[in-house]
Amino acid sequence: MKTKYWFYLIAAVVGILIMLMLVDSFTQPGVQDLKGTYQELARYRNENNTGPVIRVFAVYTDEMRWDEMRSYGDFMPHTKYGNTRVFFFERALEDLRLFPDTPYFDEKWQKFCVASYEKTAMGQVNWQRYPFKANAEPEAL
Repeated sequence: MKTKYWFYLIAAVVGILIMLMLVDSFTQPGVQDLKGTYQELARYRNENNTGPVIRVFAVYTDEMRWDEMRSYGDFMPHTKYGNTRVFFFERALEDLRLFPDTPYFDEKWQKFCVASYEKTAMGQVNWQRYPFKANAEPEAL
């Protein structure tokens, strides 16, 4: 009788621990929890899996919530020894195409770019807000 009691007690504890881990896994914060509207316009990822992985994202946002934009960049996938870049645009551009090299998109779209986020290969974050003037130099934060 004592053996069954201990078996059911251990099974109940293990079941509760598994449920807690599952709940914790599925309730992690993500892009969907941000207050602003974010729409991915385009993405680029190189085919290289053995060297540096380059990811470039273009995202439309209707509000200039700078802290949330930076959080959006933090939520984007990143690989060790790879770079992730996110460009935020104030308009939903339809013809936007991304490239692996600077300037990453056609310069005619630069006037609509309001911020950029970069996570380098070593995990350092570079965050810049751009002035609302075409052809102006970015202001570093």
